[in-house]
Amino acid sequence: MLVLSHLVSISLCVFLFLVSTNGTQLILVNNCRRSIWPGILGNTGNMTPKDGGFHMRSGEEVVFDVPKKWSGRIWARQNCHFDRNGNGSCDTGDCDGQLKCRGLGGKPPATVVEMTLGSLTSPLHFYDVSLVDGFNVPVSMRPVGGGIGCGVAECDVDLNICCPSALEVKVGGKVVGCKSACLAIQSAKYCCTGLFANPKTCKPTIFAHLFKAICPKAYSYAFDESSSLNKCRASRYVIIFCPPK
Repeated sequence: MLVLSHLVSISLCVFLFLVSTNGTQLILVNNCRRSIWPGILGNTGNMTPKDGGFHMRSGEEVVFDVPKKWSGRIWARQNCHFDRNGNGSCDTGDCDGQLKCRGLGGKPPATVVEMTLGSLTSPLHFYDVSLVDGFNVPVSMRPVGGGIGCGVAECDVDLNICCPSALEVKVGGKVVGCKSACLAIQSAKYCCTGLFANPKTCKPTIFAHLFKAICPKAYSYAFDESSSLNKCRASRYVIIFCPPK
């Protein structure tokens, strides 16, 4: 038994060494009361784990590795229905009616976890929780075991409860998502595009101020970097949907 214990310890050390040197481990946890269907999109030139989508029951945990310098986004889809071929739809975050998103982004509104886990010029990891595409599910991202300068990116409050009526997305009379001002109004001023594509001309709207007051650790609009972008260097991160308060 002692020999076996040593072998297990050595195997674990080797595994953690490989993770820390060859890539990053992401741990997804569904702390919501119902199932979710995470969507994953690797940025241009980056692989997409799990073919971009899968089912997670309440209380389930899924672990996978991404390579060095991986960048992409992860979001939750809600109330999905798929057939045996993986065709169907979701109330929020849908990726063209497919279980496996395979290079497709989620239809807003959706709370998005964004990350760049190193680059050609820096080994640092950058990550955030963004409400720029609206909100559907509370979520957080943090390093496992901590780290120097590492922070928590999160929106841990259900914004659907206090979503302004002009931004509500309803299914069957129930609010399932909260649009961003950009999505609802679709103007350059609210989307930070065109003449407003810089921090001097694009300012937070009253809706962005509301989102920021409720979720101060999340991006509320395109140029909300100072208090929302986290930098770190860790071998593992946990992403929790419906994180405990």
